[in-house]
Amino acid sequence: MKIIILGAGQVGGSLAAQLASEANDITVIDTDTARLRELGDRLDIRTVQGKGSFPTVLRQAGADDADMLIAVTSSDETNMIACQVAYTLFRTPTKIARVRESAYLTRGGLFHNEAVPIDVLISPEQVVTNYVKRLIETPGALQVLDFAEGKAQLVAVRAYYGGPLVGQELRFLRQHMPGVDTRVAAIFRKDRPIIPKGDTIIEADDEVFFIAATRDIRAVMSELRRVEKTHKRVVIAGGGNIGERLAEAIESRYQVKIIEASKTRADYLSQTLDRTVVLHGSASDRELLIEENIEDVDIFCAITNDDEANIMSSMLAKRLGARKVMTLINNPAYVDLVQGGEIDIAISPSQATIGTLLTHVRRGDIVNVYSLRRGAAEAIEAVAHGDARSSKVVGKSIGQIDLPPGTTIGAIVRDDEVLIAHDSTVIESDDHVILFVIDKKYIRDVERLFQVGLTFF
Repeated sequence: MKIIILGAGQVGGSLAAQLASEANDITVIDTDTARLRELGDRLDIRTVQGKGSFPTVLRQAGADDADMLIAVTSSDETNMIACQVAYTLFRTPTKIARVRESAYLTRGGLFHNEAVPIDVLISPEQVVTNYVKRLIETPGALQVLDFAEGKAQLVAVRAYYGGPLVGQELRFLRQHMPGVDTRVAAIFRKDRPIIPKGDTIIEADDEVFFIAATRDIRAVMSELRRVEKTHKRVVIAGGGNIGERLAEAIESRYQVKIIEASKTRADYLSQTLDRTVVLHGSASDRELLIEENIEDVDIFCAITNDDEANIMSSMLAKRLGARKVMTLINNPAYVDLVQGGEIDIAISPSQATIGTLLTHVRRGDIVNVYSLRRGAAEAIEAVAHGDARSSKVVGKSIGQIDLPPGTTIGAIVRDDEVLIAHDSTVIESDDHVILFVIDKKYIRDVERLFQVGLTFF
């Protein structure tokens, strides 16, 4: 696939690296020559220096025969105009744009071919808000991913010393919970992936990814770690777009406070939000945190646009007694340094956004893609189409499917029913199949499984 990416920042650069490794023809456009040179030296891609909304620059990048344009510069306006130019002059089939400003998003009917021709709109703030909201709603989880419109979830937890399943083989999971069907999709032990089998033994500190119907998630988590109390008190450090959206989404169910450094912004939030308490001050102010009883807080969530401020305020809150801290970190180099110490969960906006973008890049009918373990693995929701003659999966039991190495099928969602995958489970047309891929070089093989042969048509 020939893809043009506008913007060589965290999202654009990470996306280029992922797509280039999958044998796509990638061209990256940016105004920053040094950033382009760094990407060009590291990856097998073309780079073009210039403004991505200019027709001459797009033509130089190969827009005449490009399959897709992905506009992820820091400017909403540049992204939108680039899609307009690609549609009007080059008839680019698929145009994806990142648009941050909520003023553009709240007005319906703006994004279509007769107005601003964007096929897929990505709002990073909304993606991150949903991601954090799921973590707050699932105490003890390191990651929570929704599939089939929330009917099934893939959850990552860390197994703890003394947990019921630690030291046991996975086949005993069913004996522990005879009424709950679940499957362990993957295990990461000291950053190394392990394909789970019946005789695999869970060890303390393993990062365990399991899939189950959403209603059964808490029951399964209780087998792997102590059940944490339901969260009640949440402090959000940073009242920007994400902070405002998160407070709006959870204030009806939790006691929420926002700490915002800007007096003007704090005044605006206090008038806009219904139940959230808005505090004007610094989240790194020790006296303010003590005054607001930080030791009674269930979750401290630092989501300003400053990595260092987020890290420092989170570490301070943890030392002062906050039960759990979540920290938004844009620089991927920081994520591995801080997660698992005083910071419980490090959230990478670029990885969350990339998963949304990959959903629209993958071949076959792909509904959801989640980038896991800083891009090392993927969880994919694919829809099976066709019949036994035209499809490699329809009409076959899971045990008969020739899955690529490092790939497991975790569950199938059929209408409103969640079927946990077993070797005897037969895939039917229109099933939503949830796969876990720990070796990214086999992504193309996974996609081919869900591409329908010509006999179907």
